[in-house]
Amino acid sequence: MTMWEKIYLPAIIGGMMTTFKHMLRRRKTIKYPEETRVFAPVYRGQHVLKRDEQGRENCTACGLCAVACPAEAITMTSAERVKGEEHLYREEKYASSYEINMLRCIFCGLCEEACPKEAIFLTDRIVTTEFEREDFIYGKEKLVESLDDRIDITKRQFTGKRTEK
Repeated sequence: MTMWEKIYLPAIIGGMMTTFKHMLRRRKTIKYPEETRVFAPVYRGQHVLKRDEQGRENCTACGLCAVACPAEAITMTSAERVKGEEHLYREEKYASSYEINMLRCIFCGLCEEACPKEAIFLTDRIVTTEFEREDFIYGKEKLVESLDDRIDITKRQFTGKRTEK
């Protein structure tokens, strides 16, 4: 080792130069609620259970999304549609309860790929933060899209199942 290497001066100077370079760069931090980042079209965020054109739920409680989920975050119970509920559910069998544990979910998108009825999709919305663990178990009241505020999923990556209109 040379004298310069023994006293670590080149290494210290190199480290200080790197530090000063980073100090002069533009910061990447944003002020979140006021400013939002532009997400890629393939971003997978909060789940939504879609409705058809008549406002009926698409989910038929087949359970393929729960089987496809590697984190086992989806649970559901099925029920038979009774007479008079034709305007609520598309098929004779429907999900009476549908829950996703967002703490277990890894947002892989396998649930939306497995769904034959195109009932579940991952949107571009950010999952809200909570303080209690129980608040991260999303039921149908948080997952089913409302009739007034329909969620547009056409910007998502084309899966081959949806038809372009």
